[in-house]
Amino acid sequence: MVPLTGYADKVSGEAGDRIAFKVSSQTPGPCAASLVRVIHADPNPAGPGMKIEDLSAVFSTTFEAREQKIEMGSYVRVDGATALSPLGAMTLSVLVFPTLPDAGEQCVIARWDGDTATGFALLATADGFVAEIGRIGAPTLRVATGQKLRARAWYRVWLIIDPLSRSVRLGQRPLHPEAGWDDAGNAWSAIDRTLAHDARRPVFIGAQQARPSMRHFNGRIEDPVIVAGARPEIVEQRLDPARPPRGTLAAWDFSRGIDGIDVEDLGPHHLHGVLVNLPTRAVAGSAWTGRAHRWTDAPRDYAAIHFHADDLDDCRWSTDFTLTIPASLRSGVYGMRLKTATSSDIIPFYVRPRLGRPTARIAVLASTFTHQVYTNHMRSAFDEAFRARMSAWGASPWNPDEYPQYGRSTYNFHLDRSGVCYSTRLRPQLTIRPGFLTFNDEKGSGLRHFPADTHLADWLERMGIAFDVITDEDLDDLGVDLIRPYACLVTGSHPEYHTPGTLDAIQAYVDDGGRLAYLGGNGFYWKVARSSRLPGTLEIRRVGPAIRTWAAEPGEHYNALDGQLGGLWRHNGRPPQRLAGVGFSAQGRFEGSYYRRLPAAADPRVAWIFDGVGDELLGDFGLSGGGAAGFELDRADVLLGTPRNAIVLATSEKHQSHFVAVPEDVLGIYNTTNGEPAAQLIRADMTYMDVAGGGAVFSTGSITFCGSLSHAGYDNNVSRILFNVLNRFGGLGLDWPLESIRK
Repeated sequence: MVPLTGYADKVSGEAGDRIAFKVSSQTPGPCAASLVRVIHADPNPAGPGMKIEDLSAVFSTTFEAREQKIEMGSYVRVDGATALSPLGAMTLSVLVFPTLPDAGEQCVIARWDGDTATGFALLATADGFVAEIGRIGAPTLRVATGQKLRARAWYRVWLIIDPLSRSVRLGQRPLHPEAGWDDAGNAWSAIDRTLAHDARRPVFIGAQQARPSMRHFNGRIEDPVIVAGARPEIVEQRLDPARPPRGTLAAWDFSRGIDGIDVEDLGPHHLHGVLVNLPTRAVAGSAWTGRAHRWTDAPRDYAAIHFHADDLDDCRWSTDFTLTIPASLRSGVYGMRLKTATSSDIIPFYVRPRLGRPTARIAVLASTFTHQVYTNHMRSAFDEAFRARMSAWGASPWNPDEYPQYGRSTYNFHLDRSGVCYSTRLRPQLTIRPGFLTFNDEKGSGLRHFPADTHLADWLERMGIAFDVITDEDLDDLGVDLIRPYACLVTGSHPEYHTPGTLDAIQAYVDDGGRLAYLGGNGFYWKVARSSRLPGTLEIRRVGPAIRTWAAEPGEHYNALDGQLGGLWRHNGRPPQRLAGVGFSAQGRFEGSYYRRLPAAADPRVAWIFDGVGDELLGDFGLSGGGAAGFELDRADVLLGTPRNAIVLATSEKHQSHFVAVPEDVLGIYNTTNGEPAAQLIRADMTYMDVAGGGAVFSTGSITFCGSLSHAGYDNNVSRILFNVLNRFGGLGLDWPLESIRK
């Protein structure tokens, strides 16, 4: 465990809002908490360095810290089942799809009392299904089929406990047998008066109640049904929970309520359950054939839930203290610094202005959805050289590769190699910390996301440009009215992930005359979903051709949370070029190049952007990969929606050989979507365009652009270009503040 860490219950707030902080310390004892303002979170000594302003005079407190546990692994908990008694003869039927059968004993369904070792549990093992039955005064009875399981195959499994005939019967049958693999089997065992299968405990599905090991299941479970009596005639039937057989005690139908965490029992006792740690819903079940691809059209085709031993949706830690945001605190990026005698941490958060009461003409949109989607990304690139740099720079010392217990990123796989499609912010977010290094960047700092975006915040401070900060979550909750009062909206380096709500708000803002400065690359790219019933959670389905780390399974392209098609916004009819003039075109390693200024930049409509800039080559320097045009690049393309009035001011060149065009643009060996050779798609286009409603958009087309702003004491051509744009877009009327330095 990280020695000292925590998280907040909110990502942002306005004056008067309360933010609760939840902390865990490996060393119990006093912990000091104090407010800080995060200005620059890049520890690279070649740049301006870390700038963290102490605001302990505004807020500080001390509390007794203690360790708070993390309990990973998803399951269904049915508390009402404690009333299901007395339990005599019973028949259990369930459909099971193991995805990691070699990972030890995993519980499919259980009603078990760990204190008395009574009850029953159905387990999946590498060597087949096993039933455990409690006994009084005797060891637990184990009955095993002994038939080795195939990974990713559906099985019908049944368990009959019959005190009258003093027998236990267990069976498994594959729904689709495979030649040469014998995985059907039956087992039988005698029982006596010591039988104790009736534990008055909750039913667990996908895990077992006993700790410390809950025997979490990896795979899909469908249609668990418990029927009173020994009913061998029903065990090999496909049981429909909506038409349960006579004597049914419980029939859980996972095809109902797919967009939430409630599990419905259609049996007479209404033993409804709740999901813990958010297993994946809207997944293809045993009946899925491809006749439907949207779960809302055929819910029974999606009557399965995919459980994982490493699921985590909320650490559920207790609150240690709260901050009531003072009215005197200006909008910006803040953090709560934690300190014990041996450790420290900073938990970032944002302060936004009150709705309709902006305090500046410029608003910065913090890409908190993107930060969250990447949270705790394990990249398998953490070596001794990386550790040495972190130590030498005093960077954030905790890397997710070494601490997987804080949950995975949606850029990672689960243990069973299924893609992680949910991300929560209700856990320690190791990657969202001042000084966190994503890459061991030979030419720069290697920052991404939260710390990388402070390159912009620091530059705005240095230029004397006042700004408010709002977050993606704020914008999705409050809509376009939140940004409408601003003259200019500015993004950070990587506004990649958006909901329909955030994209609608930004588009409406620009269409109504707002001015947008898009300062990143690979922006407005993936579509994500939220639900008011699951605050702090995002869902992503990685669908279709795209640069992606995993691919959604066939039939699983629609989000569980909102029922909408996932994937790229481009494949949802909203390519980024329509909003920003440019869209994702190419990607390489974390290296940068430069732009070459084009003759079109002399057009009187845009010449003001280059006031004070005499250079032809722009941004051949910087803290992000060594250049302003790098890593992920966007291009203009009329076929994808770039307006015909758009002017490409500069374009990048001389990118390294590892850069490739994005898959969605490559149609075959020779063809691309717009007919250009693939090599010509490897570029960043710095673009300006007017919008019909009076708005305008300036786009840099590169994820590394902001990393160049502080070069040479902030007096460089990239810095001057951005100053000119924001000065004009914001109607600020400022003079270039570094004139004296240049002279």
